[in-house]
Amino acid sequence: QVQLVESGGGLVTPGGSLRLSCLASGMMFRIYAMGWYRQAPGKQRELVATITSAESTNYADSVKGRFTISRDNAKNTVYLQMNSLKPEDTAVYYCNTGMGGMTYWGKGTLVTVSS
Repeated sequence: QVQLVESGGGLVTPGGSLRLSCLASGMMFRIYAMGWYRQAPGKQRELVATITSAESTNYADSVKGRFTISRDNAKNTVYLQMNSLKPEDTAVYYCNTGMGGMTYWGKGTLVTVSS
């Protein structure tokens, strides 16, 4: 059974940094693309960044140049390094993957950017 567990969220002041982690289990991690999504209060869930098995990356325009997605296949973990955080980055951040026609989500980790 695929499980995704996010961690690393918290409260940070504008301009600060956080690193999110997502530990995957029950899957052959290294062969699947992984993604980070976020959902702000009252808004739809949106794509933040993705990384393929070949480590090709893609970012939402709103986070380009500030966020970096990476993966460590030895640790079955995908990371999201978030720098220069803004209040509009406040959201629950979710880890995501898909295989065999199924989409899997973690329970999310809350990031709050506020002074």
